Amino acid sequence: MQKPLLAALTALAIAGLGATPAIAAPHTAAKTTAPHSTPAVKATVDFAGTVSLSNCSGSVIRFPGSVDTDPALVLSNGHCLETGFPAPGQVVTGQSSSRSFGLLNSAGTRVATLRANQIVYATMTDTDVSIYRTTTTYAAIKSSYGISPLTVQDTHPTAGTAIKVVSGYWKRIYSCNIDGFVYRLKEGSWTWKDSVRYTSACNTIGGTSGSPVVDAATGKVVAVNNTGNEDGERCTDNNPCEVDANGTVTVRQGINYGQQIYNIPACFTTGNRLNLAAAGCTLPKP
Repeated sequence: MQKPLLAALTALAIAGLGATPAIAAPHTAAKTTAPHSTPAVKATVDFAGTVSLSNCSGSVIRFPGSVDTDPALVLSNGHCLETGFPAPGQVVTGQSSSRSFGLLNSAGTRVATLRANQIVYATMTDTDVSIYRTTTTYAAIKSSYGISPLTVQDTHPTAGTAIKVVSGYWKRIYSCNIDGFVYRLKEGSWTWKDSVRYTSACNTIGGTSGSPVVDAATGKVVAVNNTGNEDGERCTDNNPCEVDANGTVTVRQGINYGQQIYNIPACFTTGNRLNLAAAGCTLPKP
């Protein structure tokens, strides 16, 4: 997992960078025009809809079937839970929470504090995800702050896709591509399936855990950022290793990873309610 906040600040100080968050200007997408065609406009990927947690990053998300009056949901990592890391095989559902989130606008300025009333779903088994329900709605957030949620893509992403890892904690945007997918990613006691491997330009650090991984062309969230191999060790904490279907282990020092979320929308029904028994829902169950 990406280092906790205090460890990240220590590492930055050792590296001579200090503890001041790096600030990235909002990304303004370019427009390209083919001859005799309608101009193609890429999505603008900035900080709007992202959030900062006490130790991690996250985002306000909606599913393709969500409506404006639904309670707003916040996506982060399972290892970012205020109660600590879920054990292998553990799934948390319906747990009360009063976690607070700093809501950011497009420039990365904190404009509001959102508050959770429930951990809807969280696990570090097969994936590394937490989903919080807040006390407000998408419509109320839009009305008060002009900010819309990020939409979760419900189809498997594609290798080579240009992506942005948007950290609400550091107010920094990392740009790279999806390098490929990992059959199994093992780190310490945990194993994750079909993880997203980034190209080396996304050199994420502690505090970026839980950041939305956004398709640069569509603006949809295709994964949630969660870990990277820091020291070149094999399958240890903070040093995940790749394991293919034949059991061959590969270590890629300095490479970072995210967990896919395209399978999550199938587990939610009307009113953004979790239904792990829904047809097509493949998330681990308690």
